Amino acid sequence: MALDFTHSVDIDCSAAVAFAYIADFENNPAWQSGMRACRWTSARRQEVGATYVQEARFLGRPIETSFRVTEYEPGRAIAIESTVSTFPIQVTRSVEPLGDARCRVTARVRGQPTGVLKLLAGLARRSVRKDYAALKALLERDDG
Repeated sequence: MALDFTHSVDIDCSAAVAFAYIADFENNPAWQSGMRACRWTSARRQEVGATYVQEARFLGRPIETSFRVTEYEPGRAIAIESTVSTFPIQVTRSVEPLGDARCRVTARVRGQPTGVLKLLAGLARRSVRKDYAALKALLERDDG
């Protein structure tokens, strides 16, 4: 079963602030559950071809995943794909302005889970909803 879903959240902060925050993956541990650390592994950041590694815990086990930026539209969208992972995944994060101090942040998550990971698609959706609620709370607190 392929994994393919989209989740959006409206946030009371400017699109520029939201995009700058979500496009810097070193911020992931502040709002993504289970995330322990993220670090850029290339000199280039936030551009096509840039790479980073994230360390997380999933079902009580440590997981390290390498990612590559596959798309970058400044102020608007950034897409990544796993390059070394137990769970092949692509994620696109985009930001749409809804006014001067409001925006919509959207995540599109696609993947090809194998084995027992196929059973965890629902868990992935719930995790993304929870994480983006945490992102909303963090950005609204910091921007307001």
